[in-house]
Amino acid sequence: MPQNAQQLNTATFAELLAATERTAVHLEMRDLYAVGDEAEDYTAFLRTGVPSLDPARSFWPQWMPLVEDAVAHGVVMRRARIVSEPVTDYIRYEHAITPLNLRAGEDVRWLPRRHASDIPLPGNDFWLLDDRLVQFNHFTGTGDWAENAKERTTDPAVAELCRAAFEKVWERAIPHEKYTP
Repeated sequence: MPQNAQQLNTATFAELLAATERTAVHLEMRDLYAVGDEAEDYTAFLRTGVPSLDPARSFWPQWMPLVEDAVAHGVVMRRARIVSEPVTDYIRYEHAITPLNLRAGEDVRWLPRRHASDIPLPGNDFWLLDDRLVQFNHFTGTGDWAENAKERTTDPAVAELCRAAFEKVWERAIPHEKYTP
C-alpha cells in the first residue's frame, strides 16, 4: 500500500489492488452509471435482452486480469450492489453481465434498497482495500465520472464507517445466483 499521501493519490487502482493483501470490497449504490466503454453492449442488450458475456469486449480485458491476479494472491474480492426495485434497465444489464465478475473471482450480492434504510452508509460508492484504504468514486447525476472522480483516504474512522456499512449490506444482501431483478 502507498506509504504517503502523494503515493496514495498518484497510484493507479491497479497498483493499489496489486498491493492489497487480504480483502477488497466494493459497494455500489447507484441505479444508473454512464455506460462509456459498454455503450455498444448496453444498447444491444436493450434491443435484444441478451448480454454479451465475451470477456474480450468492453472493459473486461483490463478488469478481469486485475481480479484474477488479486484472487490468485489470496485477496478475497466482494462486491455488493444496493438497488431500487423495480430495477432500472441499467441494473438489469449489470445483473446480466455479472457472470463475468464471478468468473474473474469476485463474489457479488444484491440488496434491494428498501432493506438498507437503517444502515448508515457513506454518501458515495467506494472500494475498501485491506480494511484501511478507501477510494470513493464520485459521479454526476447522470452517472458519468465527476471531475475529481476518485477520492482516497486512509483515515481510520472513514475506513471503519465503510467497513461496517459494507458488512451490514453484505449480511442482508442476496447472492447473485439467487437474485432476480
